[in-house]
Amino acid sequence: MGLLFRRSKKLGRGVSATVTQRGVSVSARKGPVSISSKGHVTILLGKGFSFRLF
Repeated sequence: MGLLFRRSKKLGRGVSATVTQRGVSVSARKGPVSISSKGHVTILLGKGFSFRLF
């Protein structure tokens, strides 16, 4: 297990950009559902839990 780097920046209402070792992605969020530019769909379940579909 190694050291991880992740930096997020809000770009607007419901839109954010994330920079990691693997590159940059942009995600849009509407309610509990978030869709990433890399095709990931995440559902927030509350209290720090989430479920990623792809």
